[in-house]
Amino acid sequence: MAAAPLYCVCRQPYDVSRFMIECDICKDWFHGSCVQVEEHQAVDIDVYHCPNCDVLHGPSLMKKRNNWHRHDYTEPDDGSKPVQAGTSVFVKKLQSRTFPSGEEILIRMKGEQVTTRYLERHGFNYPIMVTEMEGLGLKLPPQTFSVRNVEEYVGGDKVIDVIDVARQADSKMKLSEFIKYFTNPHRPKVLNLISLEFSDTKMSKLVEVPDVAQKMSWVENYWPDDSFFPKPFVQKYCLMGVKDSYTDFHIDFGGTSVWYHVLWGEKIFYLIKPTPTNLALYEAWSSSPNQSEVFFGDKVDMCYKCVVPQGATLLIPTGWIHGVLTSQDCMAFGGNFLHNLNIGMQLRCYEMERRLKTPDLFKFPYFEAICWYVAKNLLEMLKELREDSCPPPTYLVDGKCEVPDNVRPNHLIKELTKEIRYLEVRTALRPPRLSSASASVSTHVVSPRPCRRSRPAGTSPGLYSSLQDPAFCAKVHGKLNKASTASAAAAAESLEDNHLRLMLVNGRIIR
Repeated sequence: MAAAPLYCVCRQPYDVSRFMIECDICKDWFHGSCVQVEEHQAVDIDVYHCPNCDVLHGPSLMKKRNNWHRHDYTEPDDGSKPVQAGTSVFVKKLQSRTFPSGEEILIRMKGEQVTTRYLERHGFNYPIMVTEMEGLGLKLPPQTFSVRNVEEYVGGDKVIDVIDVARQADSKMKLSEFIKYFTNPHRPKVLNLISLEFSDTKMSKLVEVPDVAQKMSWVENYWPDDSFFPKPFVQKYCLMGVKDSYTDFHIDFGGTSVWYHVLWGEKIFYLIKPTPTNLALYEAWSSSPNQSEVFFGDKVDMCYKCVVPQGATLLIPTGWIHGVLTSQDCMAFGGNFLHNLNIGMQLRCYEMERRLKTPDLFKFPYFEAICWYVAKNLLEMLKELREDSCPPPTYLVDGKCEVPDNVRPNHLIKELTKEIRYLEVRTALRPPRLSSASASVSTHVVSPRPCRRSRPAGTSPGLYSSLQDPAFCAKVHGKLNKASTASAAAAAESLEDNHLRLMLVNGRIIR
């Protein structure tokens, strides 16, 4: 068997998880970490010379900047192309604009007032600003907590996704490299970190989410301890952004509600109410080819500006469309949660994600699985209320009425039953081949082509189940990260009303 080719100064085989760059002289490939080239830096290199070749040919040649208002700064600047979101020109214009004050839609409350009981009575439909933390139940590190402390608790070798704000593109780097960048007074570009979920690190012990988010969370209340699917980690994020970081308008995944607390620094939120009209405009804007050239706040009647200063907490309800500007170096903590108060809007947002073909990486993990767990508990709750002759809470009734138009629950169950029976017959005639599930990782074949980057695989695709169109074939899909056939076969979902039992292997119904 032929030995695997060796690359880089370290003379190691190709590793799909590590960023590599090709030398334009010798055509060899090098790990960025071995030659001190970060992935986000590689896009700025026009002709790369490796450490061996730059002795004879000189240093690498960088791309020439022709503009400051386009994601591709090498485009000729003839004055005809519009400004794109995130660029330095965009940020300056945004800072100079005036917007309706967020005070028009904000609800200001003390921490002790923000309770589940209050939200169930009055609804959770408008953003809530809390400046007096006592009673909120939020526990955080002191304001002296620095980015170096984050590295200490999380680990510098952790690979993170950072956003190159001027290009609105993401890349991977080690946390230690980002901390080195953050603490350097000379920053050649604006990098933003908004996706560091730390529930599985030592830093998790330093943070407790607000009581209301903990008590309302579907994951915390309904996710079974013996679930075949791993519990989603979306409750604890650390956000570290330098001045002028910008995140374009978006709705948080799965229509989740979100809490943000600014430990130090400041963030500015541009908030848009999720009316049917605004949601339709947002979906059209999200799928348009010139999305980055259109400021979504200009497409709606009202876009509110809300400044969140140091020490304040902002809670944003389901479906609110928002963009975020970091006006000064900032560390913030936040988390996402699904809940019973806005079930209809959550489903509407999830359906929008499906229509927009949002990648799984940017969806709520196992959204459909948690919906089934919640449905089972809601059924039991409604039965108990009926037996006790008690009317159900209004928000639950409204939520049930908000099932997407294309989903017919009775028809769905009927068709699912039919397909399961069909599979039972087919299985009896031809037993399925059972094999262990493995992660689906796209690999890159090393070749001397003019590709500047080789993206690492990053985190493995999550496992999820999805009921497809029942008219075609009501079946369950799944992508399993690490699961044995034995554990997969042991995972079953029971439908008590008709005594059906779903047997899953590799995410497919086999019995």
